[in-house]
Amino acid sequence: MKKANSTDKHVGNHIRTRRLMLNMSQATLASTIGVAFQQLQKYEKGSNRVAASRLLQIACALQVPIDFSFQGLPPPDGASGRQNDESYDAYVSDFFASSDGPSLATAFMQIMSPKLRRCIVGLIQEIAAEAT
Repeated sequence: MKKANSTDKHVGNHIRTRRLMLNMSQATLASTIGVAFQQLQKYEKGSNRVAASRLLQIACALQVPIDFSFQGLPPPDGASGRQNDESYDAYVSDFFASSDGPSLATAFMQIMSPKLRRCIVGLIQEIAAEAT
């Protein structure tokens, strides 16, 4: 069994994150794009590469632009381009890969009051500061 490539893991993690944000099961997404749910699991883990045509199907099913899965991906070694803060990207990816991250983000985005959002962020920051 081949080791998962970091790009494949990144793409798979974005697919999983968006699917969870939509409250969509693996079986539903797999059926929508015409693969077995086991194949979708492999895509999400990065153990199987997603072909360009399949990635387009996934993007359409998840209602995102096709480049969504590549956002935050640093350029390959030796390539020129903007350098990303990899630790921040990893932190955000880990948050959305957790079981609570997508639920928290979805609930937070449903709060329309900017003042209430700031209060919630302040509360969470205080809790986090006391927890360390």
